[in-house]
Amino acid sequence: MPKIVDHHKQKQKVAQAAMRVIKQDGLENASVRKVAVEAGISAGSMRYYFSTQQELFLFSMTLIQERVKERMTGLQLNGSTEENVLALLEQVLPLDEERRFEMEVWQAFTVKSMTEPDLQPLNAKMYDELFQMTQYCLMKLKEDGLLLDHIDLLVETERLYAVINGLALNGILQPHRLPPQLIRSVLQMHLQSITKKDMSPS
Repeated sequence: MPKIVDHHKQKQKVAQAAMRVIKQDGLENASVRKVAVEAGISAGSMRYYFSTQQELFLFSMTLIQERVKERMTGLQLNGSTEENVLALLEQVLPLDEERRFEMEVWQAFTVKSMTEPDLQPLNAKMYDELFQMTQYCLMKLKEDGLLLDHIDLLVETERLYAVINGLALNGILQPHRLPPQLIRSVLQMHLQSITKKDMSPS
């Protein structure tokens, strides 16, 4: 009886292999051959799932998005508003191996998109969603009366967005100087500066 292949599962396997190659060798060096070897399939078989290298990169980043969203959806947000906001924002910071891996691939994809127009729409979408998440967190703080009265929501959204981006980038580029605990402390101190209550974890 012929073997039935789960093409969606196989496609995910190839994309995950691509992310490992990207992390190790960089996006520029993530060739079809290298990814095929990492995935344990032939280069010809891989082209069945991705006709171009760009399609492979786009699917890999979509998979990263899905992983982050699934992790956020799975959070037990039954704490205080302050705790919930911290938990959400920490999902896009390199605080463990899983999140560090995601951030490294995302940054590699961002650099590549600067010279590859076909990658730019997805890259812009990811940053738009990150901005919307920071906006949502600040709105929750405001709705619950936790944001300081003088805070300009538009300006603060841009500021918090910049803080998150900076912590994510510096956290993967200089982990010796910015380890996970310091990343958490910087984020907590920033939120403490704009709220009426202590943002430190209880």
